[in-house]
Amino acid sequence: MTKLTAIIVDDEEFARENLKMLLEDYCPEVEVAGMASGSKQAQLLVEEFNPDIIFLDIMMPGEDGFQFLEKYPDRSFEIIFTTAFREFALKAIKEEALDYLEKPIDIDELRKAVEKAMSNKKSDSVVSSNQDRIGKVLQELVLHNSVEKTIVPTRDGLAVIKNTEIIRLEADENYTTLFCVGGKKYVSSKGIRAFEEKLDPAMFMRVHKSHIINMSHHLKELLRSEGSIAVMSDGSQVPVARRKLQEFLEKLEKM
Repeated sequence: MTKLTAIIVDDEEFARENLKMLLEDYCPEVEVAGMASGSKQAQLLVEEFNPDIIFLDIMMPGEDGFQFLEKYPDRSFEIIFTTAFREFALKAIKEEALDYLEKPIDIDELRKAVEKAMSNKKSDSVVSSNQDRIGKVLQELVLHNSVEKTIVPTRDGLAVIKNTEIIRLEADENYTTLFCVGGKKYVSSKGIRAFEEKLDPAMFMRVHKSHIINMSHHLKELLRSEGSIAVMSDGSQVPVARRKLQEFLEKLEKM
């Protein structure tokens, strides 16, 4: 059996491991040579393994998937984007005929994408990079950079949370807890900085090294009796760091 050498690039450890498991179970023609959590690590894997295919997350801290691809204008590998983006982004990707898998990944769709990559390899017709096509998708993402949903790995899979339902986020060492409407909360192994880089700054603000709040919908009031305390719609009280207070007040005036 002809084997496809693959690498998986995703900043979520759960997502990497889950995709690897699906490939091992349902796509035996694919051999995962390595996994990377970001662009720099992925570049090293490309140099080491010269993969046939890369499963590439789009939104990652630091350099995103498109910035990673810009380093390979004449790539020799197939790309399958893995994305949790909303419909506009999926439409943009599809219109430019770029392969993608929507998270959580469907097994049948995974099989189809792998079969297409295998067919290209056998016919020696690996699609060369088309920067115009990738650029069009990137422009669409820039125009709609307020991602509406946040994906959080859980013990049972992935939780897809509307950003409007997030009240606040709180860091606890290397973990982050998301507190949502209705008393729901989710614990993620991602640090709070990773969320800060992805959340819409027009809606969310990091008011303290350990806290991000949703100012657009869930901020109730500001107490100044003992320092500065933001009172959220669920009654929780979040400290606002002194160095963040001026920025906080400016954002508050614009609401």
